Amino acid sequence: MDGICGKQTLAAMGISGGATAEDNSVNLLARLISAEARGEPYTGQVAVGAVVLNRVEHPSFPNSISGVIYQSGAFSCVTDGQFYQPVADSAYRAARDAINGWDPSGGAIYYYNPDKATSAWIWSRPLIVQIGRHKFCA
Repeated sequence: MDGICGKQTLAAMGISGGATAEDNSVNLLARLISAEARGEPYTGQVAVGAVVLNRVEHPSFPNSISGVIYQSGAFSCVTDGQFYQPVADSAYRAARDAINGWDPSGGAIYYYNPDKATSAWIWSRPLIVQIGRHKFCA
């Protein structure tokens, strides 16, 4: 193995081969935001992006946006295919706002939709804020 990804592999991961690292970060984060927060208020979309960035900074998680997003079991949208659906325009704006430092989640490293959460563990996390249908937790 040489560690070099071809265009098809990069495209499948939501990364453009000719883009800058910042472009790739925005694209990956926007793809996740679109899949995880579709239909949520704009502030909630930014908050989902902020959770990813908060995880990058937290010692319990991978130290890159792609590492956090592709961490096994971290986001159901990656395993159920929603991550690979078309990306909403608002998700790109939300990704940029999160990358530029806006964190409406209040430093959260987890979030969930109580109508869809299947793990009892997530309910035990200390609530920071609720935005739309998502609860953001420590």
